[in-house]
Amino acid sequence: MPLHSGHSTSLPDDVVRHMHVLRLQAGDKAILFNGEGGQFEAELLQLDKRSATVQVGRFDAREVEPPYRVVLAQGIAGGDKMDWLLEKAVELGVAGVIPLMTARSVVRLTDERAARRHAHWQALVRAACEQCGRNRLPDVAPLTDVMTWLESCAAPPRDNALRLLLSPRAEQPFATLPGTAPAAPVIVMIGPEGGLSATEEAAAISHGFMPLGLGPRVLRTETAGIAVLAALAARWGGW
Repeated sequence: MPLHSGHSTSLPDDVVRHMHVLRLQAGDKAILFNGEGGQFEAELLQLDKRSATVQVGRFDAREVEPPYRVVLAQGIAGGDKMDWLLEKAVELGVAGVIPLMTARSVVRLTDERAARRHAHWQALVRAACEQCGRNRLPDVAPLTDVMTWLESCAAPPRDNALRLLLSPRAEQPFATLPGTAPAAPVIVMIGPEGGLSATEEAAAISHGFMPLGLGPRVLRTETAGIAVLAALAARWGGW
């Protein structure tokens, strides 16, 4: 949504609902962002059940992103796990999410259902940004078959990305990662419930992914990515 200082503008439905949740009233102050960085001060002029108008004020170039870029390539999880994972990943600073359909994925989505789920995930990410104060919107890619996605990944990576494959079979521990954040992007690949198949792991390794272990305990799929994002924040200055 375009925002311009000194102009009044109507807000989209999801933002109107969020303002009702916050119990805002006409005359209250708010912070608005368009997902591209920075934020605007605003005053709520009018709030009805389904509409709201604000006066857009001063722009603040405030940045809250980590000093590194991590993309989570996640085998989709069943039930509410994927929603929970996305919400927490946004709070922990993930720059993007690539949902992957894998051989052991519990959830199977047709093209129509996959499109609806993708729209749902995008809305969830926007809501999570509003809740945690992020003003850059993480990208959520459309659901993709894992082997198709891997074939699209150049080997070796042209962008010098650090590619990490979380696997309970990996011998290299997390502690061997560099102590400072790389300038290049980081892609963390995680399987669904039951993990990636041996064929999928072999394909990932052939495309430049480094197998990485998280210790002797096997973490659930919705735990592994969050644990890594939190650990990287502590290690690379993301807090």
